[in-house]
Amino acid sequence: MKRPRILAVFLALLGIQLTWLVAPAYACGCGAMVPGPATRISVSDEQSVLRWDGRREQIVMRLTVNGDAEHAAWIMPVPHRATVRLGDPALFDQLAEAVAPVHRTRYHFWPRNGDWPFDDRHLAGDGAPPPAAGGTGVGVVGRQRLGPFDVARLTATDPAALQDWLHDHGFALPGRLKTALRPYVDRHWEYVAVRLVPDTRGTPLHGALDPLHLTFAADEPVYPMRLSRLAGTPQWLALYVLAAHRMETRSAIGGTRPHVLFAGRVGTRKGALGELAAGTPYLTALTQAFPEPARISGDHELRRAAADTPVRPVVYEDELRRVAGIPAWSLTVGAAPAVLVAAAALIAVRRSRRPVTPPPPVSPPAPLG
Repeated sequence: MKRPRILAVFLALLGIQLTWLVAPAYACGCGAMVPGPATRISVSDEQSVLRWDGRREQIVMRLTVNGDAEHAAWIMPVPHRATVRLGDPALFDQLAEAVAPVHRTRYHFWPRNGDWPFDDRHLAGDGAPPPAAGGTGVGVVGRQRLGPFDVARLTATDPAALQDWLHDHGFALPGRLKTALRPYVDRHWEYVAVRLVPDTRGTPLHGALDPLHLTFAADEPVYPMRLSRLAGTPQWLALYVLAAHRMETRSAIGGTRPHVLFAGRVGTRKGALGELAAGTPYLTALTQAFPEPARISGDHELRRAAADTPVRPVVYEDELRRVAGIPAWSLTVGAAPAVLVAAAALIAVRRSRRPVTPPPPVSPPAPLG
């Protein structure tokens, strides 16, 4: 169990969200995943986009699931009444392209790993059926079938009543979740309950699901996270935020410090991303790890950052500086002896051309006697 957790934490720190849920861990980074009894379900990838224009909030989510559960429920609390529709899968492809690192080349003089005469190149990175009747205390605002989803929009004045409603409609709700829902009930939030139903009966849930697009009124942007505290394994959040300015979380809510992977204005006006970003052109991509989910203290409240400072991941490729295709260092090293020889020859020549002062004349000795 330790090795997969270490690998998952490593991936999370790189900004790759990986949520691994095996019963009895019922939470995901955005709500609560409730499988049927004696079954398990894992969310191998979860991507969320939050758009806030000052009055309304939109959340587009896409889950990739695996497991042996034929049915499962995902429950998300929302502060106001929500509408739900299918989202455009192309949105996430455009987002991945928008936040992709830029590649730059930097040159070095002396050889490194990957440069002759060494081995291996070195790369460095910087860093709608009619509403069904509910139990007492539960109101069914609406129910609709969207692709593989059976979506119920609910109100509840009692977590126990919500548990009874889910149980009556084929979902097993853990007792712990009932307690976790109490803060939302007290604040009169509503709920989007999603039943994941495969197209073919008897087929386990598997693969990337169609995105769900939720819209609701919001005076302040909020991303529900409180139910994730029920998870038995570490949780990770990867969140795209579209707003008029760069955004940040008000606190860490029990996780590591949120990390900004990207911040900047959306360059495209086309496709799903261009449509969603209209009026909210500033994109902030955040990642965060929750090594101990039980410490999650609430929902993520977002606010405008102090400045719209852009952030862009950069991947540097180191290249050896060359002159006419020849490593500059080799020219320097090879030329050094020649320079020394030439200097010595020049000194010798200059010395050979220097005039020689003749010795003074020698007078013969005087005769004796």
